[in-house]
Amino acid sequence: MNKHPIDSRRRALLRGAGAASLALGGAGISLPAMAEEKPSDPWQQAQTIAARFKQPLVFRKQDFVITAHGAKPCKVSKVKGFIGHHEPGMVSTPAAGAHDCYPAIAAAIAACARAGGGRVVIPAGAWLCKGPIVLRSNVHVHLKSGAHVFFSNDPDDFAKYGEVDCGPNGKLTLSRWQSNDCLNYSPLVYAHKQNNIALTGEDWTSILDGQGGVPLNRGDCWWDWKNKRTGARELVSQVAVNPANPPSILTVAPNLTPAQVKLIEGDSNRWRNDESYLPSLSEAGVPVGKRVFGRGHYLRPCMVEFIGCDKVLLKGYQVNQAPFWLHHPVACRDLEIRKVHMDSMGPNSDGFDPEACDTVLVEDCTFNTGDDCIAIKAGKNLDTQFGPTQNVLIQKCIMNSGHGGVTLGSEMSGGIQHVYAQDVEFRNVNWATSPLSTAIRMKTNMNRGGFLKHFYVRNVTIPNGVQTTPQYYNPLPGSPIAPKSVSSSAGAVITIDCDYAPTADNVRTRPPVVSNVHISNVKVGNVKTKAGSFSCFQAIMLLGPVAFDYNGDDPSKIVPITDVTITDCDFGTPANAGSPWFAYNVTSAKLTNVTIAGKVYNTTVTA
Repeated sequence: MNKHPIDSRRRALLRGAGAASLALGGAGISLPAMAEEKPSDPWQQAQTIAARFKQPLVFRKQDFVITAHGAKPCKVSKVKGFIGHHEPGMVSTPAAGAHDCYPAIAAAIAACARAGGGRVVIPAGAWLCKGPIVLRSNVHVHLKSGAHVFFSNDPDDFAKYGEVDCGPNGKLTLSRWQSNDCLNYSPLVYAHKQNNIALTGEDWTSILDGQGGVPLNRGDCWWDWKNKRTGARELVSQVAVNPANPPSILTVAPNLTPAQVKLIEGDSNRWRNDESYLPSLSEAGVPVGKRVFGRGHYLRPCMVEFIGCDKVLLKGYQVNQAPFWLHHPVACRDLEIRKVHMDSMGPNSDGFDPEACDTVLVEDCTFNTGDDCIAIKAGKNLDTQFGPTQNVLIQKCIMNSGHGGVTLGSEMSGGIQHVYAQDVEFRNVNWATSPLSTAIRMKTNMNRGGFLKHFYVRNVTIPNGVQTTPQYYNPLPGSPIAPKSVSSSAGAVITIDCDYAPTADNVRTRPPVVSNVHISNVKVGNVKTKAGSFSCFQAIMLLGPVAFDYNGDDPSKIVPITDVTITDCDFGTPANAGSPWFAYNVTSAKLTNVTIAGKVYNTTVTA
């Protein structure tokens, strides 16, 4: 951990444990106007969300073209790299000697903001940007048809322009990595506490390219920091013990008791790898100003991350090769993403991850991603100051490859409620080579905790099914769940997983609460595999909280999954014909007119 003092201008802002909340002006997201009880007509409330976006955002009618500020297009060449997580191939990148357009884009945005707003225009052509695009209030950044922005693949370019000077770690940005607040490399497109902003393209030839699979001269690329590629340098990884992190949590949190230290550190050094060290800092109550990453650490930035912004439009462009999550709005209100094509097959390439947001519309988007297509988040560990994610409507979208189609969690410590998904096609066109793991997915565990309630899904088609082979999870040693017995990671059409990745977290003191989940009119088709014609491995997977995992003080908080209804659905033919569903710690999962392998079920599942 870097001990260099941060920029004094931000010291007060980042001193408290709730630094990100202070940065946003206090309490964060307010509680919903919707009643806590089950609404009488949830789909009417979904339309109320859609109605919020009938009126388009308004910007001054003045264009600021980046070429007027010195931007110059570049030539593009092909190099050997990675087109997917484990898939080598030829990838496009700016040719040697390409002009850096970061200063011109930043100058155009600054001029637009000074004028009171308007539109910053990126014309057709290839443009190298060796730094983040940072939006400001009343600024609309627009990519013309044929505009292709290549963001630098050198991490150092995103540790130069942040507002917090962290010495050798770089000038870093207040951000959130896997739902924990930190100072880190800047997201490639960023905004903080801005209002009335837009990022748009003319069509899907308007491309934002993160170059996640394009190697630097030393041979590593952004994606190698996940440490899953054969030949990648093991020590340059988010999952390897980082000697920059102290040997004891007491170094940064000296007031912890021995019991707290034991709980956070566990029985190995694994807590010192970067992806575990950050949540350990949250558990220890370390202020955000002391959660310094950046240079010398290996937490990849999001492609697009907006924090604490109101009235946001994302529309009409394509995203390729993101280093990490593609879109990550945090504590935003009134956000619309429409007609965006998300095509990035790298590790953790979630397409759209709204976190602690209120009133979100996702419409007419397509997803082909290396991780969850949509994953709704709400904080992790103690970083829950922004409250729940709520009032989200997803409709008319198409999902192809991905771990989960519409996913809630796993980081949901602040809670998720009032989420609606309708008229969605899980097309899964790549079923033979890179299938959708599961279509409708809820995932949490004893660490992430939180609540998930009032989730409604209807009118879903899955013409090519989901993954037809199992992917078993690893329970904790000694768990009542036997190893390789529950296919919770892939293979079910509907997955509710309250024991997601239990071995990843030492602190397991927050039991999740899942209730009021209502799914109807799901139609699943079969595909012809070598083993037969199947739609999935298992139709439904309901894994409630596993009490064995809990290491807190009040086991009475552990409750089963409750109030789940699945109605008027046809799940096709599961490969696991003997067990069409799995249930553990579930009360009252009601199946009505549910067809599985040609048999109709009207029953209530309790386990």
